[in-house]
Amino acid sequence: MRKALIALAIAVMPGLVAHADEVVFKNGDRVTGTIKSTAGGKLTIDTKVAGVITVDLGDVQSFSTDTPVQLKLKDKTVMRDQIKSNQPAPLPPTSQPAEVVVGGKTVPIDQIKTLNAKRAWTGSIVANGMLARGNTHSTDFGLAADASLRRDDEVNDDRFSLSGAYNFGKQRDNNGVTTTSADNWFAQAKYDKFFSDKWYGYGVFRYDHDRIAFLNYRLAPGVGVGYQWFEQPDFNLSTEAGVSYVYEDYSSDGNQDRVALRLAYHIDKKINDDVKIFHNLEWLPAFDDPSDYNLNADAGIRANLTKTMFSELKVQYQRDSTPAPGAEKNDIRFLLGLGWAF
Repeated sequence: MRKALIALAIAVMPGLVAHADEVVFKNGDRVTGTIKSTAGGKLTIDTKVAGVITVDLGDVQSFSTDTPVQLKLKDKTVMRDQIKSNQPAPLPPTSQPAEVVVGGKTVPIDQIKTLNAKRAWTGSIVANGMLARGNTHSTDFGLAADASLRRDDEVNDDRFSLSGAYNFGKQRDNNGVTTTSADNWFAQAKYDKFFSDKWYGYGVFRYDHDRIAFLNYRLAPGVGVGYQWFEQPDFNLSTEAGVSYVYEDYSSDGNQDRVALRLAYHIDKKINDDVKIFHNLEWLPAFDDPSDYNLNADAGIRANLTKTMFSELKVQYQRDSTPAPGAEKNDIRFLLGLGWAF
C-alpha cells in the first residue's frame, strides 16, 4: 500500500510543479520568470533571482509563456494564445531568425508591437511646500497631478492625458501686513489618436488662472498632429504641431484673443531604475504677429524612494510676451516635492 502511494505521488508531482515563462537570448543565455509586457522594443520579465528586468527585443532569439497572452503585431493583428519558443533545446549563439510560435503560426519577434498591453490609468501626485518663521514669515504650498491611459488593441490605439497644478503663497512683513505672493493654477486635458505606429492626431484644452499676474483666465483649445519618435518603458519622445485659439481675460484691464500656431514636445528618459529626467515645452505664437506668444516649459528630475514614493526637483518657466497691464512677462518657479505614483 505504501509503495503504491509513493508511486502515485511521483506520478502526480510533475503536474504540480509550477512552470515559468522563458526568454532565450541570441548569445545562448536563458532566463525564466513571468513575462510582464512587451512595448517599445523592450521586454519586461519578473525573475525570482534578479527581480524585474527589462531587455531589448533585439537581443532575444525566442521566448515562451506558460499561459495565453494578448499579442499585437505591427500590422495591427491581435493574437490571444500561449506563446511557444522555436528554440526548445539549449543552443550556442545563433544567427537564425528570431521568432516565436503563436497558435501554430511562426511570428518574427521584430514584428511584435505589444504583449499584455496595460490599459490602466497611471500617473502621479506631487506636493511641495515651504514654511518660514522669524525674520522671514512666509507660507508656500503647491500640488500637481497627472494621469494617462494608453490603449493599444484591435479596437483602440489612443492615449488620454490629464494634468493640473496649484501654487499658493503668502508672506507677512515686519509691520504685520500679510500679502499673497502666489495664487495660480492650471488644468489640461488631451486626447491622442494614433493613425500609425508613429503618427497621431490630437485635441487639447488648457485653462490657466494667475491672480498675481492679473489673469482671470486663459483658454487655449487646439488641434494638430504629433509624431511619436520613441515610446519605450525607459525613453519617450514626441513632437507636435497644430493650431490653437487663445483667449485671455484680465482683472486689470479687458481681454484679448488670437489664433496661434502650437509647437510642442515631450521627452522623458530613465537614467536607471530609480532616476528619471523629463522636459516639456509648448510655444503658442500668434499667426498675425509671432512676437505675441505664450511659452510654457518645465524640466526636472525624479528619484524613487520606494516602489510608489519619489522625490522631484522641477523648474517651471512661463512667458507671456503681452501680459496683462501691470504684470511681468516672465514667471519662474523652482519646486522640490514629494510624490506618489500609481
